[in-house]
Amino acid sequence: MALITYLTKIQFEVGARRLLREELEALGCTKPLIVTDKGVVAAGLVAEVIKASGMAADTPVFDGTPENPTEAAVFEALDVYRAAGCDGIVGLGGGSPLDLAKGVSLMATHEGPFEQYAAILGGIARVRKDKPPVAAIPTTAGTGSEVGRAALITLSDGRKLGFISPYMIPDVAICDPELTLGLPPMLTAATGMDALTHCIETYLSPRDNPPAEAIALDGLKRVAANIRNAVRDGKDIAARTEMMMAALEGGMTFQKGLGAVHSLSHPMGGLKDVRLHHGTLNAVLLPAVLAFNAPAAGEKYAALAAAMGLGDASELVPAIEALNRDLGMPASLKDMGVPQDVLPYIATHAVRDHSTATNARKIEEGDFLGILRQSWG
Repeated sequence: MALITYLTKIQFEVGARRLLREELEALGCTKPLIVTDKGVVAAGLVAEVIKASGMAADTPVFDGTPENPTEAAVFEALDVYRAAGCDGIVGLGGGSPLDLAKGVSLMATHEGPFEQYAAILGGIARVRKDKPPVAAIPTTAGTGSEVGRAALITLSDGRKLGFISPYMIPDVAICDPELTLGLPPMLTAATGMDALTHCIETYLSPRDNPPAEAIALDGLKRVAANIRNAVRDGKDIAARTEMMMAALEGGMTFQKGLGAVHSLSHPMGGLKDVRLHHGTLNAVLLPAVLAFNAPAAGEKYAALAAAMGLGDASELVPAIEALNRDLGMPASLKDMGVPQDVLPYIATHAVRDHSTATNARKIEEGDFLGILRQSWG
C-alpha cells in the first residue's frame, strides 16, 4: 500500500478501491451517497467498488451527472442525499461526477444561491469547512479533480464557473488504476491530454511555488512517456498507472493556477448547443496558447521540452501538434462542431475566467479572440 499525504489523503495502488469503506468510516461517514453517471454504472464500476470495499448493496446512488456538471444536477443529487439520510459523498467517475460531488457537499450545509460561492463572484471566502466529507474515486486519468480545490459547474444561465476553496478538496482520494482499464481509446487520449495541459499550464503560471513546479514537470514527463501506450493498449496496467499518477500530479499543482487554455475551455464547456469534451478542447487549444505565451516563457519552455524528451524549446509546439495527431484528436475547433459565431462570446467570458489571472503572459479579449480564430481552423 502506498499512502500519500499531500493536500489531502491519497490511497494510490492497484486494487485501492477495496479501501473505500474503511476510509469513509475514518471520516465518520456511515451512509454515503455515491455520485456518478450512467456510463460508469453501465460499465459495472459502481457495483465493483461497492463489492470490493464491502459497502452495503443498497448504498444510494445518484447517476444523473451530465457530461458537464450543472447547478440543476447539484440540487437533484442533494435531494437524493437528504431523502436517504446520507452523511457523506463518494464521487466516482471522471471529472464531472467528482466536481458534482463537491458541489453537493457544499450545498448540503451552505445557504443558496449557489452562484455566490463562485470564485469570480467573491465566493472563495464564503466556503466554510462545515461540509460533509467527500471521497473521490477517479475512473479516468485526466482531470486531477480528486485532489483539486475547484469544482467547475455550469449555472442555470449557462455560465460555467469555478467554485474554489481549500475546503473543496476531497477528504480522501482513492486512485486505483484498474478502474481505468476499460476506458475507450479516445477518452483515454482526451483525458490524458487534459492531464498534460494541467501540468504545462500550472508550470507556466507566474506564481512562485517550486514544489508544485517540480511535480508538474514530473507529471508531464509521465504523460509524454506513456499516453501513446495507454491509448494503443488499454489493458497496459503499467501505462495506466503512470497516467493516473500524472493526472494526480496535475491536480496537485493546481495551487499555482492554470492559464488561457482553461480560460477558454471553461466557457466553451458551458455552451448548450454543442457538447464539447473538456480534455479534447484543451488539446486543440494548447498549441495556439503556447505560441501566444512564448514571449513570456523564458527558460520554462526549455524545461517543458526536456520533460517531454525533446531537443529544445522550439520543438515544444510542434511536438504537441504531433501528439494530437497521433492520438486522433480533432484538428480544429471547427472539426469539434464549434460554431464560428460564438467565438466573440467565448473571448469575452474568457477574460473574466478565474484562470486568466495566472496565464503566463498578460492576455486581453482581443488576444483570446485571435487564439480562438487560429484554433478554429
